[in-house]
Amino acid sequence: MDLNLTGKVAVVTGAGKGIGMATTRALAGEGAHVVAGSLTTDTLDGIKGVTPVAVDLTAPDGPAELIRHATEEHGRLDVLVNNVGAVRMRTEGFFGTSDEDFAWAMQMNFFIALRASRAALTEMVKNGSGAIVNVASVNAFFQPDAATIDFGAAKAALVNLTKTLAQEFGRTASASTPSLLAPSPPTCGLASTAWPRPWPRPPGWTPIRPARRSSPGSAGSPPRGSPLRRRSPR
Repeated sequence: MDLNLTGKVAVVTGAGKGIGMATTRALAGEGAHVVAGSLTTDTLDGIKGVTPVAVDLTAPDGPAELIRHATEEHGRLDVLVNNVGAVRMRTEGFFGTSDEDFAWAMQMNFFIALRASRAALTEMVKNGSGAIVNVASVNAFFQPDAATIDFGAAKAALVNLTKTLAQEFGRTASASTPSLLAPSPPTCGLASTAWPRPWPRPPGWTPIRPARRSSPGSAGSPPRGSPLRRRSPR
């Protein structure tokens, strides 16, 4: 498959394992120059087309530092994949999930992506093109779960941010499809190896049927005045 990524510059967060590692390898395999950010980079060493960058993305300036590394090395940025995320089991449900727990989930699953997007969009608007992919979760849409209540709320915030950026900047921000980019936690590398099976469910828990969703790209064309609205050739 040719995705026309040869020579493009892509940044992937949380690239050291799981979905991030698979995305990094796939982009590099398509000919992109991948700047792969991770707290540790030993799993990324030696991959052709990949520049590993050891960075603490939880630091306020960490995401911008990663974007800056890409632009200083390659002179541009074409793709950002906001993949980094984490989840902790909340076996006591809502009453057992503190403000600090919610703050941690928002930091890991929302604010890192927010900061990376802000830094990336600055470059993309300057260049007049670019694409952002945010890895969400089924917990944000139609499978809320008291055992991951803070994680689901943070991912829902990320989905809302994605839609808002798509509205303002056109096709630069593209919402990920949760069923494709965010499988169940035990298979996506977010969960601890101690994740219990089956997962603990609150009394009376029943799955919620998937809600009907609009198709990807339904946000439409870039609005008038968007810095990324393409002009028709004359």
